Amino acid sequence: MAKRDFYEVLGCQKGADDGALKSAYRKLAMQFHPDRNPGNEEAEHKFKEINEAYDTLKDPQKRAAYDRFGHAAFENGGGARGGPGFGPEFASSMSDIFEDIFGDFMGGGGGRRSSGASRMRGSDLRYNLEITLEESFEGRTVEIDVPTLATCETCDGAGAKPGTGTHTCRQCNGHGKVRAAQGFFTIERTCPVCQGRGQMMDQPCTDCGGQGRHQQNRKLSVDVPQGIEDGTRIRLANEGEAGVRGGPPGDLYIFVSIKPHQLFQRDGADLFARVPISMTTAALGGEFEVPTLGNARAKVKVPAGTQPGQRVRLKGKGMPVLRSKDVGDLYVQLDIETPQNLSRKQRELLEEFARLETGETSPTSDGFFDKLKKMFEA
Repeated sequence: MAKRDFYEVLGCQKGADDGALKSAYRKLAMQFHPDRNPGNEEAEHKFKEINEAYDTLKDPQKRAAYDRFGHAAFENGGGARGGPGFGPEFASSMSDIFEDIFGDFMGGGGGRRSSGASRMRGSDLRYNLEITLEESFEGRTVEIDVPTLATCETCDGAGAKPGTGTHTCRQCNGHGKVRAAQGFFTIERTCPVCQGRGQMMDQPCTDCGGQGRHQQNRKLSVDVPQGIEDGTRIRLANEGEAGVRGGPPGDLYIFVSIKPHQLFQRDGADLFARVPISMTTAALGGEFEVPTLGNARAKVKVPAGTQPGQRVRLKGKGMPVLRSKDVGDLYVQLDIETPQNLSRKQRELLEEFARLETGETSPTSDGFFDKLKKMFEA
């Protein structure tokens, strides 16, 4: 049985471009695929015929020979390379179909690597920055020293020795990937020779060993905003490691931690401080001053009859809210100190006070012990 014209098999004109051939092949291959036509010998024959036609016409050299000599160009072993069927050529062609159909679901854009050198992105870096609570309150610019991989100045990141060039990788022919047929499917992996770049350097740069980057300490200025909290992360775009052979740099992430303060504890924008006061100040009332952040002072008024643990709120004396005009509050917790090391006179006065004490002066304790008395009598 004579073979049909390959262009006729695909339904294309002789001068059709590669895109038209591929589109026609994909459509027919999906239509007559054996999985869609189980047990249909006619469909299987057409599928093999379609594959043979496309395998010939997609190759520029084979197509030129076919256009000139027709099927005679491949008779008597003249380049059929195993003939039609399910060989490596078929698997390679089918991989094109799967790549086009499923490429968007597997990472977008078909996933095919274009020829030319691949530029690998540099790694992201982490820098731990510790600041004081005062620095968080005021905000400041901090100078940091970051060890990193910077672009090689000798080769300007290209990796090649100045004055030399590159050549196409012979293993992958510049595609950056190599394919190996395994049965029906084709396995595609990064070229082990050029590491996916598609290009090889004639001579690597002597200063960076062909990497296009070298170790360097960089000094950077970091703006620490007012009100920044412990654990906040600051991102400096493109300040990470330089990419391999001119690739884009990574980012630098600065993790901020705040040193413990000797007086204040922080909760969001609010500050808390514990201040001991004497028993007499708690009983009679009074006032005192406390330092606040920003080198200022604030008066704390103690009401008469203050109880242990009672808090006094100082509005607007806390931390500024990050990227806002709002300010938190300062809460002063009053801890009442019991007198110690009393003199004779002081003890006599307290004993006299105890004799004069009534339920009105200590309502909480009197009420508690009255409840206990009733429990024991029950």
